[in-house]
Amino acid sequence: MIILAATPIGNLGDASTRLRQALEDADVVASEDTRVTQRLLAALGIANRPRLIALHEHNERARAGDLVALASEGDVLVLSDAGMPTVSDPGFPLVQAAVAAGVDVTAIPGPSAVVTALAVSGLPTDRFAFEGFLPRKAGERSRRLAELAGDRRTLVFFEAPSRLAASLGALAEAFGAERPAAVCRELTKLHEEVRRGPLGELAEWAEGGVRGEICVVVGGAAEAPAADAGEAVARVVALAASGTRLKDAAALVAGETGLGKRDLYEAALAARAER
Repeated sequence: MIILAATPIGNLGDASTRLRQALEDADVVASEDTRVTQRLLAALGIANRPRLIALHEHNERARAGDLVALASEGDVLVLSDAGMPTVSDPGFPLVQAAVAAGVDVTAIPGPSAVVTALAVSGLPTDRFAFEGFLPRKAGERSRRLAELAGDRRTLVFFEAPSRLAASLGALAEAFGAERPAAVCRELTKLHEEVRRGPLGELAEWAEGGVRGEICVVVGGAAEAPAADAGEAVARVVALAASGTRLKDAAALVAGETGLGKRDLYEAALAARAER
């Protein structure tokens, strides 16, 4: 089978007993960077020396078939450099290929920067979405953020230190400078830091330069105030009076307010009949 194994995101003490045993038993390990894996084996005192196969974003689709073939005969352990494989790291095409071929896929759970950052952010955790890395190009980033601006879930992003200030500035522009957020840096490591505050303030702070592995957690959009039904009906009637078909006017206002299209249409009909 394919075994997706979570590795420490900074603190070696987070390596689980299951991970250690899997590394001791593994014959084949597919890893994001084989040099990182070699260092992990040494740091954990693993005596086993499995066959190491590089599996990264540039070759994972080409190598998926060969790894699935290996997994049909024996276990293949899959590692990212830190955290759970497939979470913004290589592994998803391999899992797809394994599922299509009828090869079992399982996981050894463990550290996750996404969930760790969410937990310590101080922001709501009941509904959240992981958005990975924002696009590097300003135009593409702006379009992505425009799509997310109204999302009421807490959002989690990965970001590189060199791009943090620009990304926080773009977030503040798209979501509003007062939107609450947290920058989580070097999680589980000696110099772990969680800086909380409005996006605008965090963007200014980041201009001074920030180092380390970074997660950005942003609070969701506030719930829009309830629409006034009377005002909405009056707007439908006004649109219809200016030449818009009543059904189209009701649909337009329904989209703006969240009120029911049929309810608005029938209320507008009644309002016009009373005149």
